[in-house]
Amino acid sequence: MWSLPLGVLRCGPQNVTLDYDSFLLKWEDDPSCSVIRDGLVYELQLLTADKPVHNGEVVVTPAQIGSTHSWKWTSHLPSQCARHSVRLRSQYNNQSNPWLQKTLPDQGVILVLPRDQMFEVGSTATFCCTVPDGESIKTMFLLNYKGANVNATKISEHVYSLTVHLDQESENWSDVICETTKGEISGASFHAGYPPSDSSLQCETQDLETIDCFWNITRKTEDVEKLRRKYLLQGSPCKIGAMHQLGKCSQKVEVDAAERNWTLTVTNPLGKLELHDRADLTKRVHMVAPEKVAASTVNPRNISLKWSWTVQKYSNLNLTCQVDVSDGDSNTKIENFGVGLTAAVIKDLIPHWDYDVRVRCGTAQHFWKWGDWSKSVKIRTKGDVPDALDVWMKVKEDQTVISWKVPLANQSHGEIFDYKVSWAKTKEKNQSNQTNVSRSNHSLTLTLDPSEEYMVTVTARNINGSSSPSTIIIPRLNLDKSEVKTSWISGSNGSFFLSWPVSPNASCGYIVDWCPVFGNCTFEWMKVPPNRTLTTIFSKNFEDGRRYLLSIYACTERAPVLLQRREGYVRETKIEAKLFKLKYKQKDSAVEVSWEPIPLEKQTASIHGYILYYQDKSGNIFNVSTDDPEATSLTAKNLNISTYNFTVTASTAVGLCGNTSINVILNPPADQLIMLTLISLGAVFLILSVSIIICYRHWACIKDKVYPPIPKPVLTENWLASPDEHTVRPLPFDQSHYSEVLDVPELHDKFRPPQPVVGQDYMPFTFSQTPKGYYNKPLKKLQPCLTLPTTGLTSRPGLPCFPINDVFPNPSYNLIVQGEDQQSQSHPEIQDGMPIIDSGYQAQSPEESFSTAELEEEPDSPISCVSTYILLPQKTSK
Repeated sequence: MWSLPLGVLRCGPQNVTLDYDSFLLKWEDDPSCSVIRDGLVYELQLLTADKPVHNGEVVVTPAQIGSTHSWKWTSHLPSQCARHSVRLRSQYNNQSNPWLQKTLPDQGVILVLPRDQMFEVGSTATFCCTVPDGESIKTMFLLNYKGANVNATKISEHVYSLTVHLDQESENWSDVICETTKGEISGASFHAGYPPSDSSLQCETQDLETIDCFWNITRKTEDVEKLRRKYLLQGSPCKIGAMHQLGKCSQKVEVDAAERNWTLTVTNPLGKLELHDRADLTKRVHMVAPEKVAASTVNPRNISLKWSWTVQKYSNLNLTCQVDVSDGDSNTKIENFGVGLTAAVIKDLIPHWDYDVRVRCGTAQHFWKWGDWSKSVKIRTKGDVPDALDVWMKVKEDQTVISWKVPLANQSHGEIFDYKVSWAKTKEKNQSNQTNVSRSNHSLTLTLDPSEEYMVTVTARNINGSSSPSTIIIPRLNLDKSEVKTSWISGSNGSFFLSWPVSPNASCGYIVDWCPVFGNCTFEWMKVPPNRTLTTIFSKNFEDGRRYLLSIYACTERAPVLLQRREGYVRETKIEAKLFKLKYKQKDSAVEVSWEPIPLEKQTASIHGYILYYQDKSGNIFNVSTDDPEATSLTAKNLNISTYNFTVTASTAVGLCGNTSINVILNPPADQLIMLTLISLGAVFLILSVSIIICYRHWACIKDKVYPPIPKPVLTENWLASPDEHTVRPLPFDQSHYSEVLDVPELHDKFRPPQPVVGQDYMPFTFSQTPKGYYNKPLKKLQPCLTLPTTGLTSRPGLPCFPINDVFPNPSYNLIVQGEDQQSQSHPEIQDGMPIIDSGYQAQSPEESFSTAELEEEPDSPISCVSTYILLPQKTSK
């Protein structure tokens, strides 16, 4: 309520209103103010949270007295964000009425302001949150906005403000959220965007009755309803059609031959923009696509095309039309000119071939741009005879292979039935031979006289007839093979690059052919025009690691002339291992390793040289090499007598390969062999000498033994004269006395060591009697057992055998051997201690055995120098 104290000037405001959202204050003058002639002044004061924040005044002229007055103020906070009051009073002649105050009412609910507002990117927006009495604010934050520059300020217990610097465009709507300590939530939405920024207006016409304007659309915001742009063309609303980022607006206008300004106005809640274009639409005709495109006439190599227009005004325009002809692999564009053009002729087509044809046109006098393409039309040309064949030949002695390339679909012009080949000597053209070749074959081998020149003609036939003849001249065989030498060529990227000097004979160009050096020579070729002397050869039949021979010919009016030959690989590969057949030959301290050359058909790379590696037993590796690709041997010198491993490898562009190894044991040279022989003989002699010394010492041990004296038998001169008179009678023995070995006391007489024999000669032997007589038996280091004479009895089983180191005298000559109670019946005469036999010697019978038992040696028994001996009698010399 507004009130004035009594007794004060009555002229003042009345009917005061205050708009809460716009903060607009309106009022009228009191009727009593009508008497004032000098004018009137109104003072205003704005209070926020009961604190003055702004002062202002409104001056009312005498003419304005009685009218409605207004005052507007913009706060950094929405009016609802704080307690706002307005004071108003009138002043006249330095007299002022009391303040009249108006205060905005409290909302009584949680409120976030402003709501649903649009802000331009780059500006700063302030939001506030108010809560009623009894509540306080817990937090205030942004949602669905990527900007991070946010500042929250506490104004009072009931009011918070949030200031945001809008540095990014909103993806859609963003929100400011306010939450109280009691968990109640409220919020407000906003959008940060841009004012219109469209550009590049351009207008044209298609039918000479309608204007079509195009422009670039930037920063599309159609997803936000309130930010959608509104467009006016020449002040009239237009519904745009957007093509990606290109806008379009069309209107019906009267098109005349004059330039005009065309204006497009663009607005949105954040701004307004105008785009301008100046154009004469008769010079900006963008023609529509032709209709009803079709072939009126179809021939093997040309067609006639026609079409129509839907815009009648085109019939008066000078047009240029473009016909696009495509066969799937290539495109050809043909242009035609004419007024109101509706037809065209397409030439140089392939017979029996499918084409796709389409048409577009534009104005010829003031060309603006090409019109739209018509729909594509499929047309097949009629068939024709095949094209002339591509023919080539290879001559080897009297065999000539005539070959031709299989006609492609665009060359055969229909299905090929067969081929016809005819040939004749060039000097006898009327006497030709001919043969038909089935369509599955593309070569023919002829046996021709190599001393004659021939002309060969080949044609192909289909349903439309025979092709033009392809003729080639077969030259006489050139016996001089040294005219053209073969040079080396290296492939690159699976192909060969060839160049050659110009030949004056090449009137019709050049021919390059190639085939593998080894194996079946299925040759291929290509033709090069006369103005070119280089080419790159590709072939699907090329193989890595295979050597090819390439020949370059000059095409002449007569027979082709060979210019150059090349040989090489499209791509070299490593040669297979163990292909060398190695041999070696030793020369003193050197070894020459030789090999047979690798067959060319197995050489998958060009050999530039060889390396011979050799390794000794210690693992030391040495090598010798050569850069001669024709070499067949390498020599390793100054070798030691040892075993070596030799490896031969080939040096190629792809590295070392073809490794083949052989092991060699070096023999010493002849002088060393002699030296080794002498050393070996010396070693043998030394060993024999040592052995003799050892044996000598062994036998010396025997000689140093002391033996008892053995009497020599005394024989008469004629002891062999009469067997009866010179027979030694056997000693009588009673076998009963030898039932025990112990019955022979002297055999066990403490085994006294033998006494040395002075002046006696003896020969120790052992004998063994066999049915065939006596033979010597070697002594063994055995433990002897006693075998009794005559009876052949041995010691009782179970009794031990004793070693006998003494000499066991022959009982025939030692008569003291006798039984305990038994004496011999006859005694030989004894003289000087020696037995004298006067009747000769009687040999024992073959059935009797008289020998000592063989010695058996126990493992740990000492070696006896002498075992048992029988002393033979020797004749005494007188």
